[in-house]
Amino acid sequence: MGSQKQPATTFDGTVTEAVGAALAPVDAELARRYPGDPGTRQPVHTVYVPGEAFAADTVRAWGDRALAALDEHAPDAVSFAAALGLPDHLAEPVHGRVLAKLAREPIEDLRIDFEDGYGGRTDADEDAHAARAARLVADAYARGAAAPYMGIRMKCMEAAVRDRGVRTLDVFLTGLVEHGGLPAGLVLTLPKVTYPEQVTAMVRLLEAFERAHGLDAGRIGFEIQIETSQAILASDGTATVARLIRAAEGRATGLHYGTFDYSACLGVSAAHQASDHPAADHAKAVMQVAAAGTGVRVSDGSTNVLPVGPTAQVHEAWRLHYGLTRRALARAYHQGWDMHPGHLPTRYAAVFAFYREGLERAAARLAAYANRAGGDVMDEPATAKALSGYLLRGLDCGALDLDEVTGLSGLDRVGLEAFAAPRRAAPTGA
Repeated sequence: MGSQKQPATTFDGTVTEAVGAALAPVDAELARRYPGDPGTRQPVHTVYVPGEAFAADTVRAWGDRALAALDEHAPDAVSFAAALGLPDHLAEPVHGRVLAKLAREPIEDLRIDFEDGYGGRTDADEDAHAARAARLVADAYARGAAAPYMGIRMKCMEAAVRDRGVRTLDVFLTGLVEHGGLPAGLVLTLPKVTYPEQVTAMVRLLEAFERAHGLDAGRIGFEIQIETSQAILASDGTATVARLIRAAEGRATGLHYGTFDYSACLGVSAAHQASDHPAADHAKAVMQVAAAGTGVRVSDGSTNVLPVGPTAQVHEAWRLHYGLTRRALARAYHQGWDMHPGHLPTRYAAVFAFYREGLERAAARLAAYANRAGGDVMDEPATAKALSGYLLRGLDCGALDLDEVTGLSGLDRVGLEAFAAPRRAAPTGA
């Protein structure tokens, strides 16, 4: 065969160069504003503990109380599966993994609360509790007894509580530095954000702290809590939440939906304030779209129905929590809040069932894609990204084991990560 003739074209190099030059600012803006997921582990939940109640044994105590609830109300795989409506083939795998998780790592993300859930009475109380929190968090990381992620929720930037919130943040962060430095898993939460300027104020505080202690610029990130209607839709009709992310200047790590404050802000009656209310769905959908591609993760809120009392009442609360968690996962809200140790069994049961029931199909589809990727057929890369991200989330939380994922997909963790994040953001605060 002779050499193949090149097709005729019209554009010369100067045209394509001009197009490239014209779009260079857009390319840079896309890379800066939409760097993609950071590729770090996202916890499946955040547990809130009042600042005055946080103690050295909080993480272990929650795990023990969750195990005790299982022992009392669903002592084996069959009874637990029956309470939640789990299919028979998932009963043993899910129950066994829930027990192991509660023994090994009962809390993935712990927030010491100095806002709505805090019961300190005086400034001296709050100073003491914030200083104690810093000491206990530092000690927990030093002993290997910490949750993977830990930090505080300070008071908001509204005028009435701003100075107190800033002082608590200062006491906590300074205490961490004094007790060995900021841990890798540090997470801060800024609540009741309404205007981008409040986010910018938080950025300036963290910049000042980093300069004062010789830390790398951008070392400290924070979550933005969405609890007001103005955080979703501004008075001029724009989506405020997108502007909040921009105002964080790369420090935003998450958007957390506040179920009850947001619902109350819209006038939803107390009996109907829940994470599956249409108002909640709208807010989270706007948050999700605004955060997509930015590297900022979205978290669902909580339920205030606690699994306490007689077994029938506990089972009813468990089924509610399990159903809400599964609903959130199907909508790609991979994280939520848990307010009581009794929520841990159903949080992990829902998460583990979600990943285990889809394991074989997801792994098979990814294996097929990977095997064709170098040949004549190329599937949509977004499919491989979604499939590998699903498997990685299952691995991170303990729903799946690497051996079984590799055996079914043919990919080790490095291979999974390559498909999951072809364009990756630099982790904030890592």
